[in-house]
This record gives sequence, C-alpha cells and structure tokens, in this order.
Amino acid sequence: RTMPVARPTRQIPDAAWTTGIREMTEPWKGALGCLGVAVFFTMTISIISWQALEQPPEEWVLRGQAGGMLWERRRGALLLRVLPAGRTVLVITVGSVPATEPPPPRDHCWHDGGQFCYAWEEDAELHLSLEPSPAPATECYSVRWTPLRPDVTLKDCFSMANVSWYGGASIRAQRWPLNGAESHTQPFVSGDFSKNPAGYGPVLERYFLGSTGVTVTVPPDVPLFLSVESERHFCLETPAGRAAEPLRYSLCLSSDITAAHRHGCLVWSFTPCNGWHRAAGAWWFSHSYRTYFSTFPSPQEDLAPERREKQDSARGWDPALLEPLQLSITLSSYTSIASPLFLRSLRDGDTASHWLSLQPRSGGCSVPLLTTWKGRLCVRLNVTSEAALSWYLARARHLQQALGATYVVFEGAEGNAFLEQAVPPPAELLGDGYTEALATALVTLGNATIISAGARSSHLPLFIQMSPLRSDWSHAGLKGLIPSVLHYSLLGYNFFIPDAVG
Repeated sequence: RTMPVARPTRQIPDAAWTTGIREMTEPWKGALGCLGVAVFFTMTISIISWQALEQPPEEWVLRGQAGGMLWERRRGALLLRVLPAGRTVLVITVGSVPATEPPPPRDHCWHDGGQFCYAWEEDAELHLSLEPSPAPATECYSVRWTPLRPDVTLKDCFSMANVSWYGGASIRAQRWPLNGAESHTQPFVSGDFSKNPAGYGPVLERYFLGSTGVTVTVPPDVPLFLSVESERHFCLETPAGRAAEPLRYSLCLSSDITAAHRHGCLVWSFTPCNGWHRAAGAWWFSHSYRTYFSTFPSPQEDLAPERREKQDSARGWDPALLEPLQLSITLSSYTSIASPLFLRSLRDGDTASHWLSLQPRSGGCSVPLLTTWKGRLCVRLNVTSEAALSWYLARARHLQQALGATYVVFEGAEGNAFLEQAVPPPAELLGDGYTEALATALVTLGNATIISAGARSSHLPLFIQMSPLRSDWSHAGLKGLIPSVLHYSLLGYNFFIPDAVG
C-alpha cells in the first residue's frame, strides 16, 4: 500500500506581516503622496492660466512702415492701425472662423516678413501680405480667405464705429454716407429698382472709402455678396457651396480721406479722381434743362422689303419738324421671344451667337436663357459674341441716322441674367461683366450715348441715366437726389442725367 507523499506547508514570513501592519498603522504617508500629486497638477494649471492671462488682447500679425494689422482675441477681429501714433483706423470682424480660436503666435509664413499665414483646421485659411504701394504716402495690404470646406461661408464685416463709409452700391433710398443705409445679403450686382426695389441700383463699384483714410477694393473676379446694417457695419462675403472660392480684397491706408480717394481709385478705375465734383456739378446744371423725346426702335428692319417700302412712303420722317428740339431714341438689349427677329434666329439655328444661352453638360444644342423685361418674356443680346455686337451696333447707327436723333439711350444694361435664374455665369460675364462689355461697345456710337447702368466704365465717355425717383420728400424721392449725385460722382461717373422730380 502506497503511503501519501507528505508536502511541506508554506508559512507566511513574519517580515510580510510586519510590513502590512506598518502600512495600515501609518496612513498619513499615502495621503501625503496624493496631496503632492494634487499640488503638482494645481501648479501646472496655474502656470498655464497665468500664461494665457498674460498674453496681450491684441497681437501684431503683419507690420508695415505706415501701419500694420493686429489680431484682437476678444472679438476675433482684424485691426488696421497707424504707426507710430497707434491709432486704430479700421476694425474687421471675422465671421469665417470661431472667434474663440485666435491664431497663435506661430506664423506659417514666418520666413517672409511681408506675409502672415494661419489656418483654422477644417474651416478657413487666412493670408495677409503687403502689396506694392500705389503712392509714396499710401500703404496697401492684401487679405485672402480660403475655405477649407465647401460649406464654409467667408464673411468679413467692416465696422462703422467712428468711421463714415462712402461708395459701394446705389440703393433705392440713397444715403450719404453709407452708414445710414440698410440692405440684406444679396449679390453685389447692378439691378433695376423697378424689378427689385430692395436690390442694388444701376451704378456700383467694388470700392469703399472710409473717412479715416482707408479704402477697401474687391477684384472683379470674386463672387461677392454685400449686406449693410445701418450704423453698425457692412459685410463682404462669398457664397457657400462653391468649391474653394476665396474672399479677396485690398486695404489701402493713407494720411487722410482725400489722399485715400486720390490714390485708392487708381486701383479700381482707369483714370485719376481729381476734380470729380467740379465736372459733375458743371454738367448737371448746364444740361438738365434739355428736352428729350424717347421712342422705341421701329420693327421695320424685321419686315420684308416690300412691306417696308409701303410703310416708309405712308409715314415719312422729317427731323426738321422737331427743330429746335432734339430727339433721342431708346433701345435695349432685349427682344421678345415672340418677335420675328428671335423666331428667325431659331429657324436659322444661330441662337447661341445672338442671345445669351445655356450650354448643356451632355453636349447638344444650346438653350436660350429666358428672362423678363418690362413684363414680357425675352432673351438678351450676347455681348460676348463679336458678330452679335457688330450686328446690334449697325442697327443702332442706321436707326439714329434715319431718324436724325441726337441722343441714343440704351436701357436694360444692368443686371446679370444668369444670377437671376440661379445659374452660374460664364467667367467673362461674372458679376457686372455684361454691363462693362456693353458699355465698352457702345462707345463706338459717339459721345452722345446714354446708358442706364455703370460698372467699371467710369472712364468711358458715356452719359449715365439716373434711376427714376418718387415724387415725394423721402430718400427715394427728392431727398435722395443729392446723395445719388454725390455717390455717382464719387465713383467717377461725371456725366449723368438726373431724373425729374415734382
């Protein structure tokens, strides 16, 4: 019989019992260790908080010779400050990124002293740089916001506190300065008050002049929206949903408002702005008494030759019958879709060369872009086509010579037919490209040509027809006449015809 193997029993050493009993009888050492860790974390947090509180509320991000730009942490705003006096002349509230995330001291463009770069993750990227100066006493800065997501709306608001702003767009109830105006966010494109009273008027430029000697200029190729909040600010923004559409503009700093306007207008205009008020006033008082007769273009050129001869013989025209009065004829770049002219272009298959059209993505024939003009469904002349412009100008010259007209008035030059239909316009017709192209072509008709809108065309020898005013004492009536005259003149449009108010 096998006997069980005896296994030695393990005994707990006396030393282990002694150590455990000692730790249990001395709890103050563990508490002291926890207290030390808590003190360490408290000191770390205090140091970080102290460093954050010690940071100045304003931080230089770009410094030039005459001034510089700072970032204000509390409001999340860019400041333009004059050196060496340290006077703030412009405050730009940034709406593109969270104001609680100010840019850190590090600069992504630190290797170049004339630039500043910083990116808010997944929001937008800011790029500031010094531009070549247009004059010795003027310093300019370039501001560029680039969205990092398609749904980011880039928006910068320029404060009206202690600054009077001039320029920009004309509105129905014109104010001078712009501080008293009110306008919701909408495309910065010229328009017709009869179609959209709350929109912008026929004369505008991407140029804003501040009383502190600052100018804001936006390039014409930037898709731009503008809003004005009375006595608070005006805002520039780019529409959301477009892929990587940056918001770009230039800031120029001068010694005073006169120098700012003299040098700043050279950025957006083709001629200097000296003496603009004298030229405008002289023309207004010496020409406003003239009498004008307006007539719509005769449709005789669309008729067959034999029918045209019958009408010509039945209704002869003698310009001498109106002497000493002067005749003006009124034309437009629209034609009804029921007119023989448009129907003939459809039959001949050359609608794209004559009228603004949409190009289908999948190829095929182009589709004329339909719009409304004076309550009728119409198409609009394609000013990007040399053939269409030559044909249109030839008809205008023939009609002017046949009727012996002194003046030719062109209505409907304002607006962007593509944006009205929520369709992205082609690159050459972005913004007010249509108005600019049409005005450039109409110069060939002579210096007695009148156009209903002006955009980047103040250097051209054309008369501008002011928008009709109400017969009352409101800012949309007689009270708005002088502010409108000042606004037109400031933007360089020295020759215009004021509307009769009574």
